[in-house]
Amino acid sequence: MTPGDNGASTPEEDDPFGYLYADGQARGAQPPSGGYGYPNSVSRVRTVGERQYGQQQPPYVPQQQGAYGQPNAHYQAPETLPGGPPPSGRPPAPQPGPGRRGPNTKGLLIGAIAVVAAVVIGIGIAMINGNSDDNQDNQAGGTPTQGQSTAPTPTGSSPATPELKADPGKLQLAGGATTASDVKGSTSGSYIGGLNTVGASVTWTVDIPSDGTYTLFARYNNPGDDQSMTLTVNGKEFGNKFNLSNFTHQSDPAQAWTETYAYPTLNKGANTVSLSCQQGDKCNVLLDQLWLKPGQQKRG
Repeated sequence: MTPGDNGASTPEEDDPFGYLYADGQARGAQPPSGGYGYPNSVSRVRTVGERQYGQQQPPYVPQQQGAYGQPNAHYQAPETLPGGPPPSGRPPAPQPGPGRRGPNTKGLLIGAIAVVAAVVIGIGIAMINGNSDDNQDNQAGGTPTQGQSTAPTPTGSSPATPELKADPGKLQLAGGATTASDVKGSTSGSYIGGLNTVGASVTWTVDIPSDGTYTLFARYNNPGDDQSMTLTVNGKEFGNKFNLSNFTHQSDPAQAWTETYAYPTLNKGANTVSLSCQQGDKCNVLLDQLWLKPGQQKRG
């Protein structure tokens, strides 16, 4: 043993990597024959990629790269794709397939025009009907009146038969009935008063052009309680009492003028129509006008 040398080292003191150094090689150190740098190791050095698990696989072969500037065999340029390269920044617009056509704008336009035309026609019809209703309302006009009739169904008026109005100067007055003009609102400027006495009457003799049902209208004034008088046609009392109620609900005589009616049946030629105050009647009214219209009417 030389100074500084302790002799051969024991296995525990062996440097597993001594064979890498000069002094280790001088002492006869050898690379390990079994383990990876460790004595008695059972590991075996293998080439990278050679280890296999479970089943045998072929060794990995890296893909060959083309030389710089040379196209890769697996690369395909966009120009070679079907339809050419897509526009930059957005996908290619879909092209209609075989047998497909674009939207039928002509059909849509025709449908829209048809809808507009239908709406215009409907508005026009509605306006025409509305005007017709307005005209009928204007022709009807006036305050609703009351009356009596023995005929159950109204009959139409004959255009050839005009309205017949009584001439106030030719009416026959009896039993205290007289003309007056104190109350404003009379259509002729004067009216018949003094009827609120039993036996008072007003008689109208009228020439009728044809047989049939007529409407007898009377314009009168009643600012108080409901009244009624007896209607006589050709000497016979006609139906119920002639209704002379306060339809205006006015207490001011100047505002209490209104109308009433009845449906007598008249004969062709001369006919007499009379209003009289009989026992039990209420006759406190002013009579302004009498007139006839053919058929059954509800407006004077």
